[in-house]
Amino acid sequence: MNRKLIATFVAVMMLMMSASAMAMTPGTYEGSAQGQNDLVTVAVTVTEDAIEKVEIVSHQETPGIGAPLTEEGYEGDTPIAVLPGRIVDAQSYGVDAVAGATITSYAIKNAVKDALAAAGADADAFKAAPEKAAGEAREMEADVVIIGGGGAGLAAAVSALENGAENVIIVEKCGAVGGDTLVCGAIYNTPDAPLQSVETMTDAKRATIEAALAKEPVSEAHKALQEVVAKEYDEYKAAGRTDIFDSEAWFALQTYDGGDDVADLDLVKVLTYKAKDGFDWVVGHGMQFSDKIGQGAGSLWQRTHTSIMQMGTGFITTYVKALAGYGDRVTMLTSTTAKSIIRGADGVVTGATAEDKAGNTYTLSAKKGVVLSTGGFAANSKMAQEYNTSGKWADLSKVKTTNRYACSQGDGITMATEIGADLTQMDQIQLLYLGNLKDGQLTKYPPRVVNGTDQEIFINKEGKRFVQEDGRRDQICLASLEQTDAMFYFLESADGDFVDLDTAISADGFSLRFLEDQGYIIVADTLDEMAEKLNAAGANMTAEDLKATVAAFNTCVENDSDPEFGRTLFSIKLENGPWVATPRQACLHHTMGGVHIDTEGHVLDTDGNVIPGLVAAGEVTGAIHGGNRLGGNAVVDTVVFGKLAGETITK
Repeated sequence: MNRKLIATFVAVMMLMMSASAMAMTPGTYEGSAQGQNDLVTVAVTVTEDAIEKVEIVSHQETPGIGAPLTEEGYEGDTPIAVLPGRIVDAQSYGVDAVAGATITSYAIKNAVKDALAAAGADADAFKAAPEKAAGEAREMEADVVIIGGGGAGLAAAVSALENGAENVIIVEKCGAVGGDTLVCGAIYNTPDAPLQSVETMTDAKRATIEAALAKEPVSEAHKALQEVVAKEYDEYKAAGRTDIFDSEAWFALQTYDGGDDVADLDLVKVLTYKAKDGFDWVVGHGMQFSDKIGQGAGSLWQRTHTSIMQMGTGFITTYVKALAGYGDRVTMLTSTTAKSIIRGADGVVTGATAEDKAGNTYTLSAKKGVVLSTGGFAANSKMAQEYNTSGKWADLSKVKTTNRYACSQGDGITMATEIGADLTQMDQIQLLYLGNLKDGQLTKYPPRVVNGTDQEIFINKEGKRFVQEDGRRDQICLASLEQTDAMFYFLESADGDFVDLDTAISADGFSLRFLEDQGYIIVADTLDEMAEKLNAAGANMTAEDLKATVAAFNTCVENDSDPEFGRTLFSIKLENGPWVATPRQACLHHTMGGVHIDTEGHVLDTDGNVIPGLVAAGEVTGAIHGGNRLGGNAVVDTVVFGKLAGETITK
């Protein structure tokens, strides 16, 4: 047989083998794979040689990231929404993952692969990636170009349109807008007299105010702020009031002192004095909060409002719905990464360049200017360690992050410095003690963990308290890192605002029984049983030590005093089961340094001058929070400075 005949024979055999590999028994088959939160199950309908339909049967993926933000959905690419159709169109599960949601993307693709195998196909015959068309150069223009579609960027977009912008372009590198705001604790600090009026001042709270007023001021501005608070507090006492004292000035003083007195006090005042206005603004757009005031983790005062919707989905849903009302005046370029900020020879910023996943390049012209809102760099461990020079933290290069990896990489900071922007306080980095042990994410915890500091204690693996639970975030993180295996447990009882374990859901939408089954929480009827279960999971405590710890805390509640750790917030004794323990660890969370802005949000250059046409908002900026951001102030930052950025850029 000659070579030509041999080659023909081999080609025919390969085609026959390929056809055989793709041959399937027509019908509908299910497949499952592990997603970000739980199994993703798909139903795949096939003919003998083609994928006819892919449907998502069940999933627990995060709204706005792995799944559509709302039941109605919106024009973002989330894997649950778009990958089934793309797989059918391409006749391949080798389609690209959605940016910022790779775990969910691969779960869907692997589940489809399993279903095809169940149908009798050689699943590898359907794995080839579809060919991509060549990218093209595109030019677009709008009044305002916004780089980064997280909470601050979306707030800026809504504000800009309200203040006269004809149209806006939002550039977001993930498949859907939302950024790290989607995975935040969704707590918002602001004085709120009606809600605070039903809470009672304690001696410990009074001592907190008096200590702040007695503190040696670091500047005349600091002294002047103390004097304002002192006057307000004297008037409060003279009126014989017993409800929670609060004011914009007291909020500012706590934020400044809580940040080690190193923030820009003028920026602190913008944050705190405009917090209630920002709160009313976002509520006016449909945002819903609980009607009970609380004290968020690390917030230091009972002025915390909690979103009704899970995590940060309430904020993003509110903005997305508001922007939808402007129709085609809003362009969202998702799965598109900004590459540079365009600054002309005259020094004015006139736009940005970008590139999408399909390889298309964009030149985006901004008639009024650019808003930079790309977030911080807490998910970039290399960058975090590079700027980790304050002496507060040890090596951060191996520490997990609560942030979405794709979001907080510091790319906006890099782009800003390339055009001469000044950076400030880049060494100020925050860890948060709410990361779960599996991946460090701020997810899968009972409702009271974030906003119920008054109703729980923190214990280590030895069953002992080790820190002031209502203290500063950095102090709690430093203390937790020193515990066995650098972790600890939130411990709560069935007293106070306890929820039914069989019906309640976590802040991110999971049943508490699911969390128990997956090991995110440990539930026990008695402290003896809790000690036994924690020991089985790796702790080393005696039931006697655990019970002694709880008894000592209850004595603190009775006396409204915590001589060992200095806790000031008490509301209930921990006495009745069931008991719930939530294991947590400290993770990279927020970077307080960033581009230097003035009180209107203008970005400043290294000489302290305004860069015309460029404003910034959110975590990409610096000097607002100082050396320690108070819990609940980051969302305030996105709302207040996002709204302000929209106002400034349209002037």
